[in-house]
Amino acid sequence: MKVLKFGGTSVGSVESILSVKKIVEAEKEPVVVVVSALGGITDKLIKTSKLALAGDLSYQSEFDEIAGRHHQMIEAVIPSGEKKERLLETIDALLDELKSIYQGVYLIRDLSPKTSAAIVSYGERLSSNIVAVLIDGAKWFDSRTFIKTEIKSGRQLLASDLTHELVKQAFVDLPKVSLVPGFISTDADSGEVTNLGRGGSDYTASIIAAALDASFLEIWTDVDGFMTADPKVISTAYTINELSYVEAMELCNFGAKVVYPPTIYPVCVKNIPILIKNTFNPSGKGTVIKSDIAEDQKPIKGISSINGTTLITVSGLSMVGVIGVNRRIFSALANNGISVFLVSQASSENSTSIGVRDADADAACEVLNAEFSKEIETGAMYRMTAESGLATVAIVGENMKHTPGIAGKLFGTLGRSGINVIACAQGASETNISFVVDGLFLRKTLNVIHDSFFLSEYQVLNLFLCGVGTVGSSLIAQLAQQSEKLKKERGLKLKVVGIASGHNAMFDREGISLENCREQLAHSAPSDLNRLRDEVIGMNIFNSVFVDCTASSDVAGLYQEFLEHNISVVAANKAAASSDYATYQKLKSTARKRGVKFLFETNVGAGLPIIRTMNDLLNSGDKILKIEAVLSGTLNFIFNKISADVPFSETVRLAKEEGYSEPDPRVDLSGKDVIRKLVILAREAGYRIEQSDVEKHLFVPDSFFRGTLDEFWKNLPSLDADFERRRKVLESEGKRWRFVSRYENGKASVELCEVGREHPFYTLEGSNNIILLTTERYKEYPMQIQGYGAGAGVTAAGVFADIMSIANV
Repeated sequence: MKVLKFGGTSVGSVESILSVKKIVEAEKEPVVVVVSALGGITDKLIKTSKLALAGDLSYQSEFDEIAGRHHQMIEAVIPSGEKKERLLETIDALLDELKSIYQGVYLIRDLSPKTSAAIVSYGERLSSNIVAVLIDGAKWFDSRTFIKTEIKSGRQLLASDLTHELVKQAFVDLPKVSLVPGFISTDADSGEVTNLGRGGSDYTASIIAAALDASFLEIWTDVDGFMTADPKVISTAYTINELSYVEAMELCNFGAKVVYPPTIYPVCVKNIPILIKNTFNPSGKGTVIKSDIAEDQKPIKGISSINGTTLITVSGLSMVGVIGVNRRIFSALANNGISVFLVSQASSENSTSIGVRDADADAACEVLNAEFSKEIETGAMYRMTAESGLATVAIVGENMKHTPGIAGKLFGTLGRSGINVIACAQGASETNISFVVDGLFLRKTLNVIHDSFFLSEYQVLNLFLCGVGTVGSSLIAQLAQQSEKLKKERGLKLKVVGIASGHNAMFDREGISLENCREQLAHSAPSDLNRLRDEVIGMNIFNSVFVDCTASSDVAGLYQEFLEHNISVVAANKAAASSDYATYQKLKSTARKRGVKFLFETNVGAGLPIIRTMNDLLNSGDKILKIEAVLSGTLNFIFNKISADVPFSETVRLAKEEGYSEPDPRVDLSGKDVIRKLVILAREAGYRIEQSDVEKHLFVPDSFFRGTLDEFWKNLPSLDADFERRRKVLESEGKRWRFVSRYENGKASVELCEVGREHPFYTLEGSNNIILLTTERYKEYPMQIQGYGAGAGVTAAGVFADIMSIANV
C-alpha cells in the first residue's frame, strides 16, 4: 500500500478536487489519502477567530463565507442523491459547532490555545468529509483517534510510540481508499484537540506511512517537485529528479516550502521513498526523495533562501574561553520559543552571530539582553546588535563533500558580482553552505549561483546595448544570428535586457526580442543619461555587461559607476580609454578590484586582436619597445584610392559615402582619431601618455578645420593640384603614402610618411590596418598584425568577441 497526501491547493477548486478523485481512483493498490483544508480556509478560520476575539461582528460574515465555500464545493462536485444529503447533514453539523465556538469567543472575549486548536481543526474535518464522499469506495477515518500529541518543553509534540501503535490498530483491514484529515490530533492525556502545526498534513501522511510500512509516500501539491531554485525568481529553474533525505531536509529547512520539514524523518527511518507530484500536472515526473540516488556530476542540487532575516550579534571580551555562553544563548531563546536557523561564530570566540526571522528579532534581543544583563552592566559584554533587511541563502548537495573548492568558487563568484557575504556557516558534513546577504541582493545572488554552478541549462550574460547606429545595428544582427548556435554549442545565452539610443531606451529583465527591436525602441520611453544610469544599475541583475557602441564622451562618463556596481563594460567608444590618463587608470583599476572586465579591443583596429595580443605579450613577461602602425582605415582608403583619375577631394568624398570616415571627415583628416588610438596602444603597452604628448604632422592646412562642414567640402578641391603633383613624384620613386603612428623611447608621433616597396606598410590595401610590435623577444623581426581596420561589420564582430571573452566559453 501507499499513502497519498493532497494539500490545500489540490482540494481548493472544483478542477483540482476532481483531479484528486481521478488520481486516487486510478490507483490499483490500497491507499491512505490524507487531505488538507480547502486552500485558504485555515487562514480564514484564524482571521475569523481574531475578529470574534476583538468583538467585531464582521466575524459573522467571515464565517458565512467559510460555510458558503464548502456548500459551493459540494454543489459543484457531489451529484444529487442520498450520499449528498448525508454529507450536507454532516457538514452543517460541523459548521453549527464551529459557529457556536465563534459565538462563545465573541461573547466572553477569550481565545485560549485549546479553543484556537479546536477552531482550526474544522478545516480538515470539513474537507476530508467532502473528499470521502467524492471518491468512490472511500472510507473516512478520524485522525484524532490515532494521531496523539504530548506536552514537551511547553509545546505539543507528537507522542511517537503511542501514535505508531494506534495507527496500526486503526488500519488493520485496509479498504481500497482510506480518507484521513491531516494536521489535526488530540492530546494523549486529556483528549483535547491539538494539531501538528502549519504543514502538519504532510507530517500526518508521513507518520501513517511509517507506521504501516508503506511502499511509497506521495505528496501531491501545486508544483512539479523540488526545483533547483525558486522559479518565481529564476525562470531557468527546473525540477530535480532525485534527492537524498538529507538534501531534501536541508532545502526544506531553508525555505523550500515543498514539504513540511518534520515529514521527512519518519519515512527516512523506514527507508520509504517520498514522491513529490503536481496535482495539476499528474503526468509530470516529479521528485523522488530516497536514500540511494543516482550519481550526479553536479556538486550542488539546489538553492534555497529565507528572506526577512535579522542577524543578531552577541559579543564581548568575557566570551573568550568561557564555557557555557552559547548554551545560555540558545537555552534563553528556546525557552522563549525563538528559533535560530543560522549560527556563525568567530574562532576567537568573542562574538557569535545568529540568524532569526525579522518577526522574532526584537524579542530575541530583549531575551538575550536580559540573560546577559549582569555582564552588560559590568562592560564584559555589549548589548545585542541586530541588523535586519537581510536574506539567508543555502546551497545544498551531498556531492559538495567530494568536490574541492566549492566554497572558494561560491564566494569568488559572489564577490565578482558585487555581493557581500555578511555571515556564513558550513557544517562538517559539507552538505549545506549557508550565508547571509543584503536582502536587496537576494534575486541577484540566487541568479548568480544558479548560473555559475551550472544548475541553469545555459550560462547567461545580460547585455545592455547603447547605440544603434551602424556598429550597434550590426552587432544586434550578429547577436540575433548567433544566439541559437551559442546556446546549442557553447551553453551560452546572450540575453539583451536593455537597448538605448540617443533619444529612447527600453529595458526588460526577461529579455528583449531582437527581431524588431529598432521599431520597439522608436516607440519606447524617452531616455537621457540619468535614466540610462539608473536603469542599468537599478536592475541589479547578475552577469551584466554594458556595451557602448556610441562615440559619446557623456556615455563613457558612466563607465566608472557601472564598474563600481560590478557591471562589465565593452566599449567600441574610444572616449574613455583615450581620456586623461588618471581616468583611464582608474577605470582599469576599478575593473580589477571588482573582478569585472573593461574591454575596448575595437578602439584600435576594429576587429583585429591588437590589444589582446599586447596584453598576452606583457602578461607572459615580454616588454614592448616600439610601436609602428597604420591605424586609420579611412586614411589608408584615401591614400590607396588617390590616382591621376581620382583626385584627393574625391577620395575623401568616397570614404564618407562608403562608410569608412566619420560623418565629418575632418575628424579623420585632423589625425585626432589616430592620436587617440596611438595613446590607447601606448598605455596598453605600459606607458603613461596623454593625447597632448603626441606630435602631429598633418597634410591638410589648419584653416580647413575651421568653419562649417559645407565650407570644408567647398574648399577641399583646392588641395587637389598640390596632391597630384606630389603623387606623381611619389609614383616615379616607387613609393606610397601612409599615415603612420609611432611610439618609441617615450616619444609619440603621427605623420604622413612615404614608404618604399621594401616596407611592410607598402602593400597595405583598401582600408586595412597594420601594426608592428618590436619587443624584447620580437626585436629583429617585429610581430605584425594586419587586416580590416574599419567597417561596421568587423567592428561589431570585435565587440562580439569582447562579449564572448567575458563569458569565458
